[in-house]
Amino acid sequence: MTTTIPLRSCSTTWLLSAFADEAGDACDVQIAALKRAGLRHIDLRGIDGFNISALPLDKATAIRKKLDAAGITVGMFGSPIGKIDIADDFKIDLDKLRHLGALADVLGCRSVRIFSYFNKQNAPADKWRAESLTRLRGLRDLAVELNLTLYHENEAHIFGDKSADVTTIARELRGHKPGGPFRMIYDFDNYNRTGQEPWSIWLEQRDAVDGFHLKDSDASGAHVLIGQGSTKSRDILADALSRGWAGPVSLEPHLKHSKAVMATGPSGKANVQFAEMSEGDCFHAAAQAAVTLLGGLKAPLG
Repeated sequence: MTTTIPLRSCSTTWLLSAFADEAGDACDVQIAALKRAGLRHIDLRGIDGFNISALPLDKATAIRKKLDAAGITVGMFGSPIGKIDIADDFKIDLDKLRHLGALADVLGCRSVRIFSYFNKQNAPADKWRAESLTRLRGLRDLAVELNLTLYHENEAHIFGDKSADVTTIARELRGHKPGGPFRMIYDFDNYNRTGQEPWSIWLEQRDAVDGFHLKDSDASGAHVLIGQGSTKSRDILADALSRGWAGPVSLEPHLKHSKAVMATGPSGKANVQFAEMSEGDCFHAAAQAAVTLLGGLKAPLG
């Protein structure tokens, strides 16, 4: 059954969006999955055979027309920026960000998810830290020129992996006040596989969290429906609500290793309980769980 989410004021809204490429690659399939789930916002990552960072402008125009006709808006660009090595040419990411700047008006989105760089050659920790922060500052400065807002996601094996290093990024790039060009995403599952206690991580991070990724996992590392894992996601979201938090909340379930998930270089395990389900049905189950969890908390969804 489809549950339609009531619209609320943007100033206090938890903007629930989804990586609908986990339902399928084609734009039409993604729109159908969102409408089935009663969702009005999409995080564009992979669509019609393109990663969002390489989507041609004419293709983006056609996609925008389809999204508009379906009443769906783009919440964020799920870019892979920052998922290269500190030894790789930084121009790769700058060019991707410039292209997203060109897509921004076409697709009506100015928010960009990013990461904070691998260290595949095992450079000393201080060099990894310094180079990652230098690149992040460069991305932030270019984002300001392009009128874009960057959202850093904690992720396995990049500099911003464990809580202490995410805190460094927040301090150096975000600052102490919300609303700037550099913001922070809290991904439950990605923190879960660091081995740190989830509530302790939240207490360290909560004053600098600007967005959530609804991706959950159990103690074995298998992805599960949001609220059913060992990440304390329900308690953390409830605490955020009690503190008056508002911002983007993106469904990224990873329940099975679909084409879209495999393209991200995923950590964690696909859930065998969903192995026989289609990608569309997995996505729908995840969306229902998210809406039920957030609705039960009385989060102001939009």
